[in-house]
Amino acid sequence: MTAVARTRGELAEARSALRGRVAVVMTMGALHAGHASLLRAARSRADSVIVTIFVNPMQFGPGEDFDRYPRTLEDDLAVCSREGVDLVFAPPARVMYPGGEPAVRVDPGPLGEIFEGASRPGFFRGVLTVVAKLLHLTRPDLAFFGEKDYQQLALVSAMVADLDLPVEVVGVPTVREPDGLALSSRNRYLSPVERASALALSRALAAAVAEGPGGAVAALRAASDVLGSDPGVKLDYLALTDPGLRPLAGGGPARLLVAAWAGGTRLIDNVALEIG
Repeated sequence: MTAVARTRGELAEARSALRGRVAVVMTMGALHAGHASLLRAARSRADSVIVTIFVNPMQFGPGEDFDRYPRTLEDDLAVCSREGVDLVFAPPARVMYPGGEPAVRVDPGPLGEIFEGASRPGFFRGVLTVVAKLLHLTRPDLAFFGEKDYQQLALVSAMVADLDLPVEVVGVPTVREPDGLALSSRNRYLSPVERASALALSRALAAAVAEGPGGAVAALRAASDVLGSDPGVKLDYLALTDPGLRPLAGGGPARLLVAAWAGGTRLIDNVALEIG
C-alpha cells in the first residue's frame, strides 16, 4: 500500500522505513501515462520509489495557469498505488515554503536564460529551487525526469553535477499519444480544434528528423514549414542545438526544441536527431 506524507515529519518517518536503493519522481500531479512510464522506469532500478506531488508556485509567472492547473490528488494516488509506489509526498505550500517564497534560490545560470527561460523569466529558478529542496527532503539515490521537459532535465543534471549532490539523474523518453502528441497535463485544456492544431508540433519534429541528413538548414526549414502551415499554431521558438543545448557546430547528434501556442495553451516538445 502506498504511504502518503503531507508534512516534513511524516516524510522523514516514512523515508526512514524505506530500504535499499531509493528513487524519486517529482511531479505536479495530474498524472498521466507519461508519468506512469517514469514510475515504471524508477521501479526497474530501485528497491523503493517516492513520488512528490506539488504544484510549485515559484515556477509560474504572472498571468500563467497556476490557479487553473489541474489538481487531482485522489486520482494521482490511485496511479501511484497501481504502479507500486512506496511513498507519496504531497505537501501544501506552507510545508514546502514555511517562511513564504525563499530568499535564497538556485540560480540556473546562462542555460536557464534561453528558450523556456527567455519565454518564462524566473521559471527555472523556481524549478531548480524546489528540486533541490525535494532532493534534500527525500534523499534519493536516483531521480527520474522526462525528456519532454528537455531543458529542465539538462539544468537539473547540471545542478546536481555542479553542486555535488549525491544523486544520479536519469532521463526517460517522451511518451506520446498514438497520433504523436506528447503527453502533458496541459493537453486537457485543448479543445478538439486546438488539439488538432497541436499535432503540428510533433509533425514538425518528425519532418526535421527526416530532413536532418540534409543538414541543419534543411531540418529547420522542414519544421518551420509544418508549423507555418497551421493557422491555429502560434510559434514561440524553434531551436536546433547540440544535445547539451549549446550552439550546434557542424553535423552529428542534435536536439530540436519547439514551443508554441495552440489556442490559449502553451505546449513544448523536442526530439533527438542526426544532422548530416
